[in-house]
Amino acid sequence: MNRPKVVILGGGFGGLTAARNLSKIADVTVVDRHNFQTFLPLLYQVSTAGLAADHVAYPIRGALKKTGAKFCMASPIAIDHRNKEIKLDSSEILKFDHLVVALGSATADFGIPGVTQYTLGMKSVSEALNIRAEVMRRFEDLCRFQDDTMFNISVVGGGPTGVEMAGALAELQRGPLKSDEPNAAANIKVRIIEAGPRLLPPFSESLSARTKRDLEKLGVEVLLNAAVKKVAHRKIELANGQEIDSEITIWAAGVTGSPAIAQLNLPTDRGRIKVDPTLQVSNYPYIWAIGDNAGAMDKDGKFLPMVAPVAIQQGKFLAKQLQRIAAGKPLQNFKYLDKGSMATIGRNKAIVEVRGLKLTGILAWYAWLWLHLFYLLGGRNKIGTMADWTWNYLTFDRGNRHIMDIT
Repeated sequence: MNRPKVVILGGGFGGLTAARNLSKIADVTVVDRHNFQTFLPLLYQVSTAGLAADHVAYPIRGALKKTGAKFCMASPIAIDHRNKEIKLDSSEILKFDHLVVALGSATADFGIPGVTQYTLGMKSVSEALNIRAEVMRRFEDLCRFQDDTMFNISVVGGGPTGVEMAGALAELQRGPLKSDEPNAAANIKVRIIEAGPRLLPPFSESLSARTKRDLEKLGVEVLLNAAVKKVAHRKIELANGQEIDSEITIWAAGVTGSPAIAQLNLPTDRGRIKVDPTLQVSNYPYIWAIGDNAGAMDKDGKFLPMVAPVAIQQGKFLAKQLQRIAAGKPLQNFKYLDKGSMATIGRNKAIVEVRGLKLTGILAWYAWLWLHLFYLLGGRNKIGTMADWTWNYLTFDRGNRHIMDIT
């Protein structure tokens, strides 16, 4: 029996999960503009000197080893629907029977002026290293001048990414930087800005309140009901007219589907590819979309969250769908099983919510550590991450405080 040709665009959580499962029944080629997968949930620790950058990156070829799947480093340009071919910027043309679009997401600016020009995103290793370099460079300036100049860092967005970033920055200030130069560290101020009435909206109100208290104990200024109207050079203007000094503004307010999907001329809805409940792209039954760029919805008609568990479950489900096609069986609708949410705030501080069960403090923190280690690809990365975490915990130090400009 001929094995179908499957081309997967994107080597993230969804793309690699799909490739590993599909390689048993199909000839699979993964296409990505990078030759590595980035473990996005831990990027904020690279930004705040908690982890080395290579601990959150894993070679795609290594992830596909022993699966028989092929890899091509390139970006898609266009789809030839008549001939079922995908054109790449490497001048290659790949034929397919099924095309899987798993291109991930990008930072969403919501049309707010100045976001693109004056804020730092956190969707790639290079962006994380840029944040770290900017923070450490401003710290060195404070050390040099030894005056009362304040260095304000603002994190916009009160979701898990924003909360984790703000907490990690505060611990960087209170720990390693204070040890390096206490007078300079004392002039650093970290704040988190959330447009809504509370942090972590997907969590229960009690856990949101606990998160706010924990951040404030770390010295983070929490601004709620503070929608950003405009970002300028070292300034943030809120919708209520208030202006805030901000030497570094980190944008964690939301994400949208990857801009690369625009080149493919597929139907979209609010930045995501329109898909049927089967995960097939609307009007294109031979094209599938999974992960952050897919507009899959829950039973209430809301987009599924752009998180790794959704992409992983969709990658496994996709393989079952193609098996059903090969067996002549009807397709099924995708149903996301929400296994809970978690966020870490700082040392021994985290929150976990699983089907009504709520955990806080050190137990939640250990659960967060274990789960992230479990999903991290590669034995070397797991060991390196454990070594960094252990060193940071025992010494209150962070040894990755290098200024490494990416130019």
